[in-house]
Formats: sequence, structure tokens, C-alpha cells
Amino acid sequence: QCRKSILPIVLQSLLLSSSYGSLEPFDLLYNNAVEAFYRSEYEDVVRFMEGALSSYAEVRQSKVRCRIGCQDQHRFDSVSTDLQFFDVVLKRASCQNECIEEKVGTQSMHKVSEDVIQDFNRRIPYNYLQLAYQKLKHSDKAAAAAHTYFQANPEHVEMDQNLEQYKALEGTDLDHFVDREARPHQRSFSAGVKLYDSGDYEGAIAMFEEALQEYYKADVECRALCLGPQRFEEQDHLLYRYSLSELISDHFTQVLYCEHECVRDLAVRPGRLSPMENYLPLHYDYLQFAYFQMNMLEQALECAQSYLLFHEADDFMTDNVEYYQETLGRDLRPRENAEWYLRRHKLETELLVIGSENLRMQDNMLPNRCVCVSLSLCVCVCLCVCVGGPLVYDNVQLVQDSLALNGSQRVLLDNVLTVEECAELKHLTVTMAGDGYRGKTSPHTPNERFEGATVLKALQYGYEGRVPLKSARLFYDVSERARRVIESYFLLNSTLHFSYTHLVCRTAITGQQDHRNDLSHPIHADNCLLDPEANECWKEPPAYTYRDYSALLYLNGDFEGGEFIFTEMDAKTVTAQVKPKCGRMVGFSSGGENPHGVRAVTRGQRCAVAMWFTLDPLFRELERLQADEVIQALDNQSSQSHWDTSLNINPKDEL
Repeated sequence: QCRKSILPIVLQSLLLSSSYGSLEPFDLLYNNAVEAFYRSEYEDVVRFMEGALSSYAEVRQSKVRCRIGCQDQHRFDSVSTDLQFFDVVLKRASCQNECIEEKVGTQSMHKVSEDVIQDFNRRIPYNYLQLAYQKLKHSDKAAAAAHTYFQANPEHVEMDQNLEQYKALEGTDLDHFVDREARPHQRSFSAGVKLYDSGDYEGAIAMFEEALQEYYKADVECRALCLGPQRFEEQDHLLYRYSLSELISDHFTQVLYCEHECVRDLAVRPGRLSPMENYLPLHYDYLQFAYFQMNMLEQALECAQSYLLFHEADDFMTDNVEYYQETLGRDLRPRENAEWYLRRHKLETELLVIGSENLRMQDNMLPNRCVCVSLSLCVCVCLCVCVGGPLVYDNVQLVQDSLALNGSQRVLLDNVLTVEECAELKHLTVTMAGDGYRGKTSPHTPNERFEGATVLKALQYGYEGRVPLKSARLFYDVSERARRVIESYFLLNSTLHFSYTHLVCRTAITGQQDHRNDLSHPIHADNCLLDPEANECWKEPPAYTYRDYSALLYLNGDFEGGEFIFTEMDAKTVTAQVKPKCGRMVGFSSGGENPHGVRAVTRGQRCAVAMWFTLDPLFRELERLQADEVIQALDNQSSQSHWDTSLNINPKDEL
């Protein structure tokens, strides 16, 4: 068996290194390393895996260098006719192909599957490396590989334990625990923050200036990587019958969308799905104060002006600028690279809106896009100028998108539930008579009774025969249905996880409804502390800062009051209002861009499935994970009789 597995590897390596190119494909090297690992040939694991990482990096850098170089050689600056445009396009293509093949060999040999790309993005090779180095008694290299893997996979319990063991080994010091894949701009920024916090302002200035240089360099490289082939997802290419101009427009719109997303990509830390807020402007904020502490007021003024490019209405920074101007006796412009960055961003926004409108006009042949219309906090805040992504289920209907709801990342949908499903879930809430929120029966207002139950509690009641098990399963299923719709509509590239799920009813208390001026649920945001006076939303505890999206799926409308409202950050100015009814769902991003609340329920009972979601798997709802296990166990044991309440499952074991 060993001979059979080794011979193809040797032949492939010889062929690739001699006849087909100067650089071995990293997917082949990766595969060889994995096979060597399962043969316990750890020296080969190291050799192939280090080679795969090196090849991956070289292919990436070659594409970046060649695309940037060819763009510089063949520019569109003087293009005035169609023929000149196509001449530049053809010359760029030829230039890039020759350049890349000269550096890495035949490009077709370096086309790899998405699964392999994902493994490298998730740093899986370093998991193999740390185990191989461990077997070879190279504790320093094993520690570095383990640390590199753990930075992108902080939930990996076993790797965390391995790191503790490496730290305890004699001869291993902290210098060995390096992130081999650290992004230079983030590494310099983190170092600058530490020096700033320690009061070393001179050192902090050096690090933040370096971080800015690295950031703008990384931005150029990120954009260069967007210039490759584009896929028209969910498209049958054989049916694509648009003109050449429309095809070119669609291609460049997707390239532009990819480039625009570099703002988000560069602000995302390893192992995280959400970006650091206000990332690029923070460089200028830190710098202006550090320069002030060093009595370098001209530089401080430049950085303060640069910060205001991103946040024009920031009162604190405006006061700083006025102080610097008064002290210096003159004004200075913002930094040129910051001005250029914002100009490009605004132009991209305009082009993306036009491109998205073109896609919409083409009978929705291409998936609609959410395009960035603001650089607030230096993270793209999306406004869906089109319908959004697919709604997954045929019966679900779009009622209002973000534009109609006067905000960003908002959607209103109907027919998410049937009338029969609403009635069944409404009956479930009455039967369960939930325990409020964390034991409080009136957590938001004394004029209403608040009842709620989780998915896990519903399943437990089902096992005990206190509620129909079929209804408990329906609660689980419709919440999953809602999650899929939200994930798809908002075009999320990552899995959306449940953070909390609650079947809730608000009931007006008889005799306490006269002259009410309170709300059923006060105005708030779901992942930050709303400060209406400061017009801010502070993303810090005790807020659930990890929540990314929220949804409310209504079960009924036969009550008075209880309208869901969106407001401005002042918690007063209502921007949109939603009247609940059976099967209606409102979904939105959970940040300060979407303050919301519920008007007083003055008669009857208002019921809904409330859901909060996170993109970070570290903050998945524990009860939901337990409910998943229960559902799986039930499915495994109910092949003959679906949802038989006599199933022999011990809820204590499963729960």
C-alpha cells in the first residue's frame, strides 16, 4: 500500500517541477502532506506542508505584483473610444498572463478547489504542522504553528491546551509564540495601541504611522486580488444572453463590489467574522493625541482633520481642530492619502448604485446586491438599493426593503408562516404560559404581562406531554426557517448562528391602560448601549455586542397598539412603523443604525418569535445547540412514527 501511494506523488512532483512549471501547485503539496501525516511520516509532512504554504504565498504575491504592474503599464487614462478601451484590456490580459506564468508556471496548474482555499484561509495547514513538529521534537516550531492556527481558531479547545503545554516546556520561551500569518497593518496597529496605553507616545506614533503605510499597501493588494475571474452565482451561463456592454458592466460591477469589500476585509481580525469598528479612522485619532502629547501640533492638526473626513460631525474632534488652529495661527489640510481614500470611496459608491440598478433592470438575472453607501465607522454600512438576496422559500414575499423602511439593513416580509402555523404556535404560548424574561413577568413596563419560552423549554414540555411535541418541533422549525431567510436576504457570506430565541407574548393588563404614555418595549439597539443625547451607541457590556442581526416573526394582529417602530439615534424620530400580523417578519442588523422599540399594547395579546443572530460561532446559543441534539435524536428514532410522544427519550439525558 505504501508503494502505491508514494509512486504517484514522486511522479507528480517530477512532472510538475520539470515540464509544467517552476512552482509546484500548493493543493498537490497540501494533499501530499496530509497523506504523509496519515502514514506518520512527519518529516515529509513538514517538507510538503511548508512547501504548500510557500507556494500558496508565492502564487498570491505573483498575482498581486503582476496585476498591479500591468495596470500601471496599460492605463485607461487616455481612452476615448471603444477600440482604445479594448486595446488596453487585451494588453493588460496578455501582460498579466505572461508575467504570472513567468513567475509560477502554467496558470492552469495552480487552479485549486474552493475547499482547499478555505482550508488555507482557516489555517488548517498549521494544525498539521504543529502536530508534525511536535512528533519531531521541534517544540519552538510546533509552538509557532500552534499559535498561528489558534489565532484564527480561538474556539479550538485542544489547541488551547497544546499551547499551554508548549509554554510549560523547558527551552520554550514567549518569542516562539509568533503568528506566522500576522497581517502587518494589524500587527503594527496592535503594537501602537499597547504603546499608547502605556504612555509611550513616541513609540506609538512610529507604530501607528507604520500601520497606516501597511494598511494602504494591503488595500492595494486586496484590490488587485479582486481582478480575477468573476462567478455569476446561481446563474445558468447558457441562458446568459446579454450584450457585450452589459456583460462587461456586470463583470466590473462584481469586481468593484469585491474591491469595496476590502474595507471590511482589512478590518477583520483572524478568526473573527465581524470587522473592528472605526478601524482606519482610529489610526488618525490615536495619532492626533499622541502628536499633541509630543507637542507636535502641526502633525496633530493634520491627523485631526483626517479623522473628520470620516466623521464630519464629531464634536470632540472639531473642538480639537479649533484648538490646534488657534494655537498655530493657521490651518492645515487633511493628509493626502486620507482625502484620496474618501474620494475613491464616494466614487465607488456612485458606480455601485448604478451597477446595481443595471442588474435590477436585467430581469433580476443576477443576484441583487447590497451596496455600501456610507463609510460610517470605516465599515461599510449597506443599503439595499435592490430587492436583496433570494428569499429561499417560494411563498415568502418582500413587503418593504431598506429604502422603503427609511434605513439600512432592514427588511419586512410576509407569508413566512401560514395561518395554521400561527394558530398552532399561538396555542403553544398559551399552553406553556411562559415565565417572562429571566423570571420577570413585566420586564419592560408594569402595564403589560410578558411571557416567554425558549426552544429547549418547549421541547422539554413536549417530552413531558405538557404541550404537543409536534408544536414544539414547529417552534424549532420556523425559527430555522427565519434564520435561513435572513442569512440569504442580507447576502451573508458566513453562517448565521442563533444567539437567542424566544417565543414571547405581551398582554395588556386590564385596568392599567388609561392615559398610557410608555412603550411596550423602550427604544434600544440590540448590540450596543443607545445614548440618545450623545447620538451614539456604545458597543460595550452589558450590551450583547456579539449580536449581528435580529428578526421578529409575528403570530397575530388581533390586538390594539403594539406597532414595531424604527427611530433615529435620538430615540424620538420615528423612521418606520410595522403593524404585526400572522406570518409577517421584520429583520434588521443589530447595531446602532437600527434603534427600535414597540408601542404600548393597549388591548389583547401580541405574540411573536423573537430571534437574535451572531456571525461569531463562539457566541452560539447553548440552548439552541442542545435543542439541535434533541431534534437529531428524535429524527433518528422516529423513522416509523413521526413525532410519536411515546418515544423512549429521557429529556434529562438529552437536555
